[in-house]
Amino acid sequence: MAQISLTLPDGNARHYQAGITPAEVAADISTSLAKKAISATVNGKHWDLQWPIPGDAEIAIHTMKDEVQANELVRHDLAHIMARAVQEIWPDTKVTIGPVIENGWYYDFDRAEPFTPEDLGEIEKKMKEIINRRDPVTTEVWERDRAIKHYEDNNEPYKVELIEAIPGDEPLRMYWHGDWQDLCRGPHLQHTGQVPGDAFKLMSIAGAYWRGDSKRQMLQRIYGVAFLNRDKLKAHLTMLEEAAKRDHRKLGREMDLFHMQEEAPGQVFWHPNGWTVYTTLQDYMRRKQRAGGYREINTPQVVDRKLWEASGHWDKYQHHMFLVEVDESRDGETDDAVVKDKSQTRINALKPMNCPCHVQVFNQGLKSYRDLPLRLAEFGSCNRFEPSGALHGIMRVRGFTQDDAHIFCTEEQIQSECARFIDFLANIYEELGFPEFEIRFATRPEKRVGSEESWDYVEGALENAIKAVGRDYTLEPGDGAFYGPKLDFYLTDAIGRVWQCGTFQVDPNLPERLGASYIAADGDKHRPFMLHRATLGSFERFIGILIENWEGKLPFWLAPRQVVVASITSEADDYVREVAATLTAAGVRAEADTRNEKINYKVREHSVGKVPVILAVGHREVEERTVTIRRLGEKQTSVASLADVTAALKIEATPPDLL
Repeated sequence: MAQISLTLPDGNARHYQAGITPAEVAADISTSLAKKAISATVNGKHWDLQWPIPGDAEIAIHTMKDEVQANELVRHDLAHIMARAVQEIWPDTKVTIGPVIENGWYYDFDRAEPFTPEDLGEIEKKMKEIINRRDPVTTEVWERDRAIKHYEDNNEPYKVELIEAIPGDEPLRMYWHGDWQDLCRGPHLQHTGQVPGDAFKLMSIAGAYWRGDSKRQMLQRIYGVAFLNRDKLKAHLTMLEEAAKRDHRKLGREMDLFHMQEEAPGQVFWHPNGWTVYTTLQDYMRRKQRAGGYREINTPQVVDRKLWEASGHWDKYQHHMFLVEVDESRDGETDDAVVKDKSQTRINALKPMNCPCHVQVFNQGLKSYRDLPLRLAEFGSCNRFEPSGALHGIMRVRGFTQDDAHIFCTEEQIQSECARFIDFLANIYEELGFPEFEIRFATRPEKRVGSEESWDYVEGALENAIKAVGRDYTLEPGDGAFYGPKLDFYLTDAIGRVWQCGTFQVDPNLPERLGASYIAADGDKHRPFMLHRATLGSFERFIGILIENWEGKLPFWLAPRQVVVASITSEADDYVREVAATLTAAGVRAEADTRNEKINYKVREHSVGKVPVILAVGHREVEERTVTIRRLGEKQTSVASLADVTAALKIEATPPDLL
């Protein structure tokens, strides 16, 4: 039998017979490693300990200390264990697929009766029994005909269909967990007892069409989460509870910010409170951009397909565009009965992004190297078709506005513009309550345009810019666009969730496609580089992030309703209105509540609406020209004069860039 050479992580090589398994390699290295081993990485692929290694390879043996691999295996095994538990309890249930997802897994079942929340507890109990049995997990590769006959004999039609869809050159791996069997690519753990029995939980039940096709069978999907120990599971469940309290859709209703309805899927109906937040944030960004050297523009919503064809978006992005057809031959015609003249029909698209239109602004008039860098910013309204299943409140929508900007510059200016933007973004994130953020640096992909020298220079410019501003970064090799590298900026919210918002991308391609040029110092025409950048990204999504980060208790300057002045007795109504008017004149968003309701009722109602400050006014306050101050989330109240309160709240209401 042929000899193979396996290179270990320490760089040393060992020689074995071809077909040796990682389990045997682990045993050869040490008895201790053999006991702790759970899987291997072979030539960069996650490998089951039972799979033979056919040729020379680099190999690493994994234990439960390797969290990435351990989590994948535990969650994958739990998907199988859950399916086994379901079939042990309800033998007539048919199984389909059960992949690993973020933090857990799901499995889809075909069962006549619907699962209930009570069933989840019964399934969990059975899963723990299976884990405690410590049944061995084994694997074999079967011929296609044998596997199909096996599933036909066991009345598992979904597995038969899956096999028929698997390419002929791909091995069919059959896994057994004890005497229960499933078709799976693997890898898996070596026995069910390796799964932590106290670190998983079944979360929910949902409907799912077989293979995502609404014309096929509706299945029942059970979701679960799992971690390597009980403490991590507990932390995750606590985070989910906290996230549910912070859900922007729930808080949006309570604060009367916005609503959405089926007649306009993925579009936001902003209410006065929500639009106040929106415009306050936009005004803040407008001032920041103006101070940062940006010149604001505005470009059309509906653009002829010719521009999208020239930019390259028509071929690659058309399925995300909303198209608008106009019959140009019917100029002034109002009779709807007239048949459209197809030869005169013009196809337009609602713009899904702003960049091609920004190049059109740059192209107006002759540009010199002295005009560069030219920073053009737009609060650009965009429309993209997102599948209905992907829509999520105001976080994932079809109509949105970006704080978009494009910087036209020379190659030599890329580094300084990048450093300038990182500082610009960091300042904004900090003022909005996100002092911590991560930079991820995506470099050249395999398929790309441009010379290696140009890629070397541009990637070096971005790396040097990050270092120049004293920031760290995470490298993401090969994840850049085909025309240039990029930086993505991830912020962390109050409960540890990570959101990608900002971006900075180098693009020499679009200026080339759309004919942008400037006159250089040598008198010749040159192509500018185009730097795509966004700080917040989508306003809609960022406002959703803000709401959830602050649990609706937005910073005072950004809160839609900053102060409610509430009467304790009707005799104080005139003074209540005077206080509200005084605060309004000072630039504070204040309103009077003189309803004939008890003060405790008013406080509860406005607290649910997340009003930061409630000023209560009764007989004593009228006589002393004071107010009693109650701040959101605080039990203690205080008393202050109207003049002092007005001066203090005027400062709090001032946006951070104007302080």
